[in-house]
Amino acid sequence: MIGGVLLRQLEYLVALARERHFARAADACHVSQPSLSAGIRKLEQELDTAIVRRGRRFEGLTPEGERVLLWAHRILAECDGLRHDLSTMRHSLSGVLRVGAIPTALTAATLLTTPFCERHPHARVTLESLSSREITRRLGEFELDIALTYVDDEELGAVRTFPLYEEHYLLLTPRDGEFAARDVVRWGEVATLPLCLLGRQMRNRRVLDGLFATAGATVVPAIETDTVSALYAHVASRRWSSVISHAWLHMFGVPPGMRVVPLEEPAHSPQIGLVLADRDPEPILARALLDVTAEADVRGTLERVLARFLGPA
Repeated sequence: MIGGVLLRQLEYLVALARERHFARAADACHVSQPSLSAGIRKLEQELDTAIVRRGRRFEGLTPEGERVLLWAHRILAECDGLRHDLSTMRHSLSGVLRVGAIPTALTAATLLTTPFCERHPHARVTLESLSSREITRRLGEFELDIALTYVDDEELGAVRTFPLYEEHYLLLTPRDGEFAARDVVRWGEVATLPLCLLGRQMRNRRVLDGLFATAGATVVPAIETDTVSALYAHVASRRWSSVISHAWLHMFGVPPGMRVVPLEEPAHSPQIGLVLADRDPEPILARALLDVTAEADVRGTLERVLARFLGPA
């Protein structure tokens, strides 16, 4: 039953579920809307079940359609894996490695994607900034090959984890600020400063809120944002301080007129690492990235960057 026609029908279904609109799904698949609609009807006939709720517009999938969609993601992912595997046997590694990363780990991603592309010049990488919850969903639905996220996240489900580094937290504050000359700052002290932090919808912020709470403090930032770049843009004005991960120094460094001061180390430091769905065979491109990772000293590189910024001014 798995032939070229069926695979195309499954691609139509995936596009329709993603776009939730017949015309946009047809455009995404580079076919006419009647062709896409006919392909999905043909799939319903072959499976002898209704997949799409039909009305004057797309109204969603039936319960059976949701199950077919899950299998469609799986089948298409396996077919891509097969093509990549055969390509590797015939030639050099090629294809597209689909990587998701939480925003706070994006700054470290280049330590992996750059050597990956250098080793496999015919392969390409798509790197998306995603929430930890979205990463969990898209790994489960075969929309990602691998992800960079918190490996101790209880919501990850059935995944394989490969830790890379532990987050070290720093106070980023104006050079003439209240705590700028300190060797270490306590969490309760930081809570008294005018702060710019990431928003509560982000895992990094929830981690920080927990650390503030452990210190008996509640933090109310003057500014909240959902990107590290926007956070840096605000603190660069030297009107606010922030709590940053040492990994951000790799890309953003310390703005002029600011300095970083270590915060008290928590009893448990969250770990960032690579995760992929617990299934066999592993996507060959994901395995290739893991092979590169085994040789990349991500932890050491980030700690050397940290040491440089904590050195004498």
